[in-house]
Amino acid sequence: MNTESMALEMRKLILTSVYHAKSGHPGGSLSCTDILAVLYNEEMKIDPTDPKKADRDRLVLSKGHAAPALYAALALKGFFPKEDMVSLRKIYSHLEGHPSMKSTPGVDISTGSLGQGISAACGMALSAKLRKEDYRVYAVLGDGEIEEGQVWEAMMFAAHYKLDNLCVFVDLNGLQIDGATKEVMGSDPVPDKMRAFGLNVIEIDGHDYDAIRGALKVARETKGKPTCIVANTVKGKGVSFMENQCDWHGTAPKQAEYELAMKELEQNG
Repeated sequence: MNTESMALEMRKLILTSVYHAKSGHPGGSLSCTDILAVLYNEEMKIDPTDPKKADRDRLVLSKGHAAPALYAALALKGFFPKEDMVSLRKIYSHLEGHPSMKSTPGVDISTGSLGQGISAACGMALSAKLRKEDYRVYAVLGDGEIEEGQVWEAMMFAAHYKLDNLCVFVDLNGLQIDGATKEVMGSDPVPDKMRAFGLNVIEIDGHDYDAIRGALKVARETKGKPTCIVANTVKGKGVSFMENQCDWHGTAPKQAEYELAMKELEQNG
């Protein structure tokens, strides 16, 4: 399966899982879908038959509410059957509302409390350095999430320890649960702030596969400092009536909306 096809299937699984759960976060899951598709289908060194393999690359979904996107990627890469996606948020399901490393194969760290995932990613990256291991660590943050002060402490830490094996994506879709990020707690200019902390910063269109690939290549080749890829994205990407709509941050589609969204994805796929 090529990456573009994988991203389309991920979007279908995201919507299907949230629809069946009758709760969840479709907007932010759809905005980071293309990033996760490239990471899991092309970039990361992973083995679905050995999810805890010591030298695997790690992924920290710091914006843990976008779990449906992570689960979709893991399912399509064979970590568990994609049919499990309809069990999202159900009691006794291994697919919890936020990623849990205890229950879901392929999840490297439990996340959900915003701002904390990037600190865990820094710890993983520093561990690799100290142990002289060559795995890489990838983290995906939301632009609402970076309002948390712990995020900026982690960036300072990453630069101080020269964690060039760490690559951070900021999913810059401009919206969070309470509205536009610039109105809730503006953090612009994000790229300049990341540079000020000492990170190698790359700005891209987060839905342009070649741009994602190119940024990851630069990140791999950059030595002596961590890389932050600021990805300009669209909340709800791929479903016209969800795009750039704050209401779809944490709302599950009703049957008619679900059917319309799936039809639109099929037509545009």
